[in-house]
Amino acid sequence: MCGIIGGCSQRDLVPLLLAGLAHLEYRGYDSAGMAVLDEAGILQRYRALGKVAKLAALFEEKPLHGVTGIAHTRWATHGEPSERNAHPQISGQEIAVVHNGIIENYEVLKEKLKKLGYVFYSETDTETVAHLLHHALKQGQEDFLTAVHTVVQQLEGAYALAFLYQGAPDKIIAVRKGSPLVVGCGIGENFVASDVIALVPVTQQFMYLEEGDIAEITRHAIQIYDDRLQVVERVMHRAKISYETVSRGEYRHFMQKEIFEQPKAISDTIGDRVEKQRLNLTAFSPELCSTLEKVKRIQIVACGTSYHAGLVARAWFESAIKIPTQVEVASEWRYREAIVEPDTLFIVISQSGETADTLAALRLAKSRGYLSTLAICNVAESSIVRETDANLLTYAGPEIGVASTKAFVTQLVNLFLLMVMVGRQKALLTTQQEEAFLSELLRLPEQIDVILARSGEIEALSKLLVPCQHTLFLGRNSHYPIALEGALKLKELTYIHAEAYPAGELKHGPLALIDNNMPVIALAPEDGLIDKLKSNLQEVKARGGQLLVLASQANQASLEKDAQVFLMPEVSPMLSPLLHTIPLQLLAYYVAVAKGTDVDQPRNLAKSVTVE
Repeated sequence: MCGIIGGCSQRDLVPLLLAGLAHLEYRGYDSAGMAVLDEAGILQRYRALGKVAKLAALFEEKPLHGVTGIAHTRWATHGEPSERNAHPQISGQEIAVVHNGIIENYEVLKEKLKKLGYVFYSETDTETVAHLLHHALKQGQEDFLTAVHTVVQQLEGAYALAFLYQGAPDKIIAVRKGSPLVVGCGIGENFVASDVIALVPVTQQFMYLEEGDIAEITRHAIQIYDDRLQVVERVMHRAKISYETVSRGEYRHFMQKEIFEQPKAISDTIGDRVEKQRLNLTAFSPELCSTLEKVKRIQIVACGTSYHAGLVARAWFESAIKIPTQVEVASEWRYREAIVEPDTLFIVISQSGETADTLAALRLAKSRGYLSTLAICNVAESSIVRETDANLLTYAGPEIGVASTKAFVTQLVNLFLLMVMVGRQKALLTTQQEEAFLSELLRLPEQIDVILARSGEIEALSKLLVPCQHTLFLGRNSHYPIALEGALKLKELTYIHAEAYPAGELKHGPLALIDNNMPVIALAPEDGLIDKLKSNLQEVKARGGQLLVLASQANQASLEKDAQVFLMPEVSPMLSPLLHTIPLQLLAYYVAVAKGTDVDQPRNLAKSVTVE
């Protein structure tokens, strides 16, 4: 959520910043803006409510050129979406600041600044930061860097900040506390951004700022300080993505592209971790292997889609290897007194590795005496990966669509591998069971390809949902979390109200909602609960509900007379939840396209939720 880009260059920076903002659009935002020191060294600011294209149009109407500047896409927190609340916020017509995150004590600071004579023109917490810097510089005893340091010492909360000052026209200063920032290193130019993706077109060399870092950036040099203004060194990394990997290619939307990339993402995530249908333990760290031998219980904490992945994993850990597993939403777990049982492995799941609640939960867990901490994540350099004792990276590649698809299925793949690994390390699985599980896992990309080749069938079925305002998803056991995920995808993309329930809960309330305007999407795998599920579906049918069922071939004939059926490929019961995910992603996608919603950037949502 929100996006920052800034830089100092020997060439005109405006088109570079606009291009960077366009690459950050996936993060979710409602306004955009830019502040640049023009050719006369005067601070100029352009802002627009809406998309980056509207901001670009302002530059076409009134061209501006400059070599030092900062820019931002804002996702509203304090104050409604509007031009006056858009970033950059300024003070004294000489200081500009862009900000991701939340300043929790801004109201106290704001009152102090008002007493000093400062006038506030926005409802944002960010304007407070701009005025604080103006006041620090006005005292005349501090330069730009030390003034910024003075300001951040007064701030409480989680934030990433980038400052521009007319009195220091050759530099910008950036600060990281609780919200990610990277520094991009070029030739005769250097940059800062909230995401590598924003800078891929201009550089492949990056340094990741750590908690409390302050970066002083000019076109010729980058100097990084810690929160005591002591010089520190940060490792240079080369980006593993290219401009081509963050373009749509032949696809209409990023989400469509990412759905169709899932077979490859799964294959890449399995990688060399499996050889000849056995785990290749050399592909895992020795420390992780040793830790898993001691595990007696598992605690999983995550948010949103990642939480659903954790729920599926619980079924795997408990049914296959009998390891007690708890799964909780990070924002809830943080605020309760959780009992820590001995030898419990604490697992956090996050696509970005910067999810605020999940990261805070991890930091809390490290003080509570867990056996160890483990991250399932898609970003190797993220805060969560750096701060856990061990990690299992997913190799989904960049995921631009706000609604997660390939990140989710690769999380499931890693959790399945982890279950097999715990089973092997603790001798809870036989060699034959391990080979059977991994053999089925290796078949998944091919099975998903079969479903993707039939996407036209899903598009036809999606017409059932387009005119509806409400839907109900049903699943049982390990498929209930997939029903939750299907409902989440539909509401995210189409703004149709969607709920998911365990099918056995129908008579405990949801049945009251069923009529001929309420479509019901049911997951009907071939398992020991299918007969009970069929009874649930009859209850829906008897009350006029329209049924769409994802069914196995064994149940196709008995379901087709009462429902529209999508026939699922044959798959092992253990991996059936993962395979059932794909048609539900396609269903939400095609309904969204038919309704004309913004598929890649749904309203009010952000890709990486970096504030609580």
